[in-house]
Amino acid sequence: MASESSEQAPAVLWFRRDLRLADHPALLAATGAEPGDGPGGRAVVPLFVVDPALWGPSGDPRRAWLLRSLRALDERLDGGLVVREGDPADVVPAVARDAGAGEVHVTADTGPYGRRRDAAVEEALGDGVSLVRTGTPYAVGPGSVLNGSGEAYKVFTPFYRAWLRHGWPSPGHDVEPGDVSWEQVEGREWPSEPDLGDLELPEAGEAAARERWESFRDDGLLTYAETRNSPAVDGTSGLSAHLKYGEVHPRTLLAGLGRLLDDGRLSTDSKDSVDTFRSELGWREFYADVLWHHPRTAREYHREEYADLRYDSPSRGAGRSRLEAWQEGRTGYPFVDAGMRQLRAEGWMHNRVRMVVASFLVKDLHLEWQVGARYFLRWLRDGDLASNNHGWQWAAGSGTDAAPFFRIFNPVTQGVKFDPDGDYVRRYVPELRHVAGKAVHTPWEVEDGYDHSYPERVVDHAAERAEALDRFGAVRP
Repeated sequence: MASESSEQAPAVLWFRRDLRLADHPALLAATGAEPGDGPGGRAVVPLFVVDPALWGPSGDPRRAWLLRSLRALDERLDGGLVVREGDPADVVPAVARDAGAGEVHVTADTGPYGRRRDAAVEEALGDGVSLVRTGTPYAVGPGSVLNGSGEAYKVFTPFYRAWLRHGWPSPGHDVEPGDVSWEQVEGREWPSEPDLGDLELPEAGEAAARERWESFRDDGLLTYAETRNSPAVDGTSGLSAHLKYGEVHPRTLLAGLGRLLDDGRLSTDSKDSVDTFRSELGWREFYADVLWHHPRTAREYHREEYADLRYDSPSRGAGRSRLEAWQEGRTGYPFVDAGMRQLRAEGWMHNRVRMVVASFLVKDLHLEWQVGARYFLRWLRDGDLASNNHGWQWAAGSGTDAAPFFRIFNPVTQGVKFDPDGDYVRRYVPELRHVAGKAVHTPWEVEDGYDHSYPERVVDHAAERAEALDRFGAVRP
């Protein structure tokens, strides 16, 4: 039970996608801090609810990452994190009652399910306990950036310009565990971590996120524009899962970028790299904004006319066998197969390759984007509903991007362009390690290309590209 020593009733801090102590507005609000000040004196009960509605559909890599992040947070709190399983509308009021709390503090959730869940929790708390929403997982709260007519932006570039003009607050106080009086209630219900087999994850948690950001900022950021499209090198930030779980706030990253840009000593190329990385953070914010305004696009076509395009069945015939080949990385197209095998090995895939394998599923194998989006969310450690599903809609031509359906990636030329030496393919496709250089992308042109059981192509790209365009022509306005 909660201690009776505090002068005022404690508050519950319900952690969700904000598994950190630094720059955490909801945490500061829970302590009773005044805006802009450090922690106040109110005791705080730290709570995480393992919600079956989210835990069930999550793939094992995300479950494992979440549990490791929670363990890292719990360690910082000297084992004081309260973890309960169940419907938040039942669990949160129960913990508030046990603690004698008058308020439950959260970072506002802007996703479709999160908004419904929070409304249900607020109702279940009743009049005696307030649900206080403070802050957002994003630099700018989704729904805040509107055009001159007060409407949502439909494409990225004008949104991004307006987002930059809108700006965001500076990072808040970095709270150390000893700065807060942590209150405990009885009962901890930790799920078992899933067995990932050979899949390996990087270290999770706030400290790991800060270390990764500082390493990238110091050693990779200033060449990001040049290296980010090369999957064979460590040219990306590696921060996507840390951002997904709020182990670091995007505002922290943006503040660091702003200091670099304001310094005035960057070369043109370095400034371009900083701007490019900032725009990638902008894409994350844009897709969250799209989901805020159009919740149905989490599962349905943003451009509704594309729902009439004819696709093959993923559960029978050629569609099923081709889907299995894609999932297993055995399509016969080395760049595609390397990406799909990286996904199964690391719970992650390079972003350039994500676009190529998505285009291949939709345009070459004629399977709907939702099939691929679900599979990605099963395996990705950074699986985020807004970014993942709208990225798939981008590849399918049905999303917010103005580019037409006939933007169809050629899996061979993409490989030659972005993996010119073939190192990425050879890393994940051992059957082709005997093939040197860029020839690894066309094993059918190499005399011994199939000597180590690499599969032949499941489809002919040129023929399937023509087929995809024919199908699009049948529904094109």
